[in-house]
Amino acid sequence: VQLQASGGGLVQPGGSLRLSCVTSGFDFDYYAIGWFRQAPGKEREGVSCISSRMDNNSYYADSVKGRFTISRDNAKNAVYLQMNSLKAEDTAVYYCAARVIGRSRYDYWGQGTQVTVSS
Repeated sequence: VQLQASGGGLVQPGGSLRLSCVTSGFDFDYYAIGWFRQAPGKEREGVSCISSRMDNNSYYADSVKGRFTISRDNAKNAVYLQMNSLKAEDTAVYYCAARVIGRSRYDYWGQGTQVTVSS
């Protein structure tokens, strides 16, 4: 099982980044994919989640609503997080994770990609 997160980088406040999470080794159609982030000295927090291919519902933390958009490409077994109007407080390591339908626990995690928002 692999979840490969990429797309992080350094961006100025107000800028945009698109994170990708490419997966393999499990039945992608039956898994929800979530994005999490962890800033230095802070606990990991959930950012966004998209449900399985059957439902395709999306959820967002209040702090990113209206600025971030999650999507999934079932043909590529990938999930994307489009991040717009980035703020300094969005700076963190971003991780993607997968959980199977009907379970609340995330079973598989990617390695993380650094997002730094700074002028």
